[in-house]
Amino acid sequence: MAKIKKDTNLRKSILQAAITGQLISDVEGETKTGKQLLDKIIEERNAKLLADWEEAKKKNPKAKKPAPIVVNEIAEDEIPFEIPENWCWCRLGEIINYKMGKTPPRAESEWWGTKEGTPWISIADMVSDGYINTTKETMSSKSVKEIFNNNISKAGTLIMSFKLTVGRVSILNIDATHNEAIISIFPFIETDNILRNYLFKILPIISQNGETKDAIKGKTLNSSSIYNMILPLPPLAVQNGIVAKLEEVLPLVDAYENAVLQKEELKNALPDKVKKAILQEAIQGKLTEEWRKTATIEETGKQLLDKIIEERNKKLLADWEEAKKKNPKAKKSSPIAASEIAEDEIPFEIPENWCWCRLSNLCNLYTGNSINETEKKLKYTNIKDGWVYIGTKDVGFDQTINYDNGIKIPFEKDTFRIAPKNTVLMCIEGGSAGRKIAFTNQDVCFGNKLCCFNPYKYEIEKFLFYFLQSTVFTDAFKDNINGIIGGVSINKIKEMLFPLPPLAEQEKIVEIIERMLPLCEKLGG
Repeated sequence: MAKIKKDTNLRKSILQAAITGQLISDVEGETKTGKQLLDKIIEERNAKLLADWEEAKKKNPKAKKPAPIVVNEIAEDEIPFEIPENWCWCRLGEIINYKMGKTPPRAESEWWGTKEGTPWISIADMVSDGYINTTKETMSSKSVKEIFNNNISKAGTLIMSFKLTVGRVSILNIDATHNEAIISIFPFIETDNILRNYLFKILPIISQNGETKDAIKGKTLNSSSIYNMILPLPPLAVQNGIVAKLEEVLPLVDAYENAVLQKEELKNALPDKVKKAILQEAIQGKLTEEWRKTATIEETGKQLLDKIIEERNKKLLADWEEAKKKNPKAKKSSPIAASEIAEDEIPFEIPENWCWCRLSNLCNLYTGNSINETEKKLKYTNIKDGWVYIGTKDVGFDQTINYDNGIKIPFEKDTFRIAPKNTVLMCIEGGSAGRKIAFTNQDVCFGNKLCCFNPYKYEIEKFLFYFLQSTVFTDAFKDNINGIIGGVSINKIKEMLFPLPPLAEQEKIVEIIERMLPLCEKLGG
């Protein structure tokens, strides 16, 4: 049995994973099979043929009874790859009906419409894997009636090219006609458009596997090869799951594919561009757009912010009560409130259940302690027990930290500031300001050119880590650099805006990012 060839193109690799059953695991609770679905489609088609024949007999008692449709056997050597046991192979023509289009005579203007005419689609109008809202040309009412017999494909119809650019698919958002190089596809089973949406996602890769791959060399499909195209058929629930997963992942692929300009740029610059595009979509809530439609989110970003501020105020009050035991005149701190944010400060729209806040609302931000080279050598070298001391040079541009630099601060030195485990360190002064950033995996002491972003509470540090690498933050950081050495003050950073999602959505965003970023790194190899 032949195997699908490995493809370096990420989109194709993901689609191949989808059609081989590797993209998602079995849908929980799913007991039906692809074979049962195929049998149901064939059964319903035969029931329709029989009903049509009974109707025809009322007008013509001699109307011939149609032969029942049966599933065409698929030979072993036709099967291109393995699929899960509860899927089955079928032929495209067994599960869909389709119709071809026409092109009215070009020489006669009476066939072609005005702006108000019926849309007519050519392959040039088809956005790959997209939806069609407008067309360059339209048909006159005469053309629609006499050439198309008023047979218009309705909005929601799946169409596919089968000549030249074989396998390009689109879904109509308008009622339209199309040319003879395109077919309208009508699945025989219409349950919530699940089968249509599944075909929409997989036909581009199916149509270019096996013998039909020759289509990209200028050959075309015909009525027979369209009908006999074999494809894997999962149960409907699995189809739905595959589509949902593709809608979650493919926008990330689009983010970097749109950035590709040329081969060398792809090799040398694309990983960084892709990463920036992914992070930008992450902090705008676009990565989790589909996830939000089905997720149950019990707490909004605003409620999370209110909870953080409430607990900060409780801590201030508790600290004041403790301080009064030593000094009855200790001054009570003013309660903290969420910072006001003007409309013109907001850089982009975020989902309704997110909220904007300032970094100072979420984090305790502070720089570390400065120690000179003499102190390092005389006081803090070869200390056995203590905190590792991290300087700017110990933070790599690859987001790693060198913990084996031989410099430690004794534990009894309580005058040194600590960056706790699982907090972010960023260089905010000097040539690497805003460019060096890392996540700590242990408690460390750190230098005065590094800033610790230490969340007051709750596990927002991972989402924060990726936000600090986004173009929105890095651009704002660059705009605030000043001074001879070049740096940004803590007070300026505290005022910078932060889009706060609910915790559950933060976790989902981080999960998606950490699944995609390793793929970005491979692009430059």
